[in-house]
Amino acid sequence: MNSVVKRVAIALVALLALGVGGAWVYINVIKEDAPERLSLDDAAGATGSTTTTAGGELGEAPAGGSLDGTWKIAEGSEVGYRVKEVLFGQSTEGVGRTSKVTGTFTLAGTSVSEADFSVDMASVTSDETRRDGQFRDRIMSTGEFPKATFTLTSPIRLSAMPADGAKVTAVAKGDLTLRGTTKPVEIDLEATLDGDSVKVLGNYTVVFEDWDIPNPSIGPVSTDDHGLLELLLVLDKS
Repeated sequence: MNSVVKRVAIALVALLALGVGGAWVYINVIKEDAPERLSLDDAAGATGSTTTTAGGELGEAPAGGSLDGTWKIAEGSEVGYRVKEVLFGQSTEGVGRTSKVTGTFTLAGTSVSEADFSVDMASVTSDETRRDGQFRDRIMSTGEFPKATFTLTSPIRLSAMPADGAKVTAVAKGDLTLRGTTKPVEIDLEATLDGDSVKVLGNYTVVFEDWDIPNPSIGPVSTDDHGLLELLLVLDKS
């Protein structure tokens, strides 16, 4: 190996080592840990037993009366994503969230008969402005597709209502729209009645290719081919 080639090889190795070492320092020393997954406790501080039934349950009537009627998404609601990332061999997570969520749920008797919500995708932010720029432009194209939406297509049948504060589960079947693509989905939900509010937690795995979403991988950052959609909805009766 002549001296010029040798020097170039040494320089490349040094740059690679610097990149790996810099990534390690950034992820393990400088960068804050990704926020924990959303939890009902984040909104309600609720504790108690968990009940699972064929249709799911929501809770006893609030202090003001019956559960029947329209419930509006209120302050404290959050929707976001969670994606595993690898930077120069160092593993981390990208997490972005927004509180700009609107929508309503309609309860009648023992059924959630209607439900829909909409998310302002351009308002989703993480701890990295460069990631946010990629999310808004290349990945989700929020200028063209500013909203993500979900509409319930099959009523959620409820059984007897548990005590205030108990955590219960259900499955919401509906149409989810991401980046202009709409598909039928089933979202696992956990919910609780907390005083006069209903808190709903949901998670759904989004495979990027299925929704025509470009893989977030770019440059030295690589990601899985899927990410987790997280939602925490606080509902107050209208």
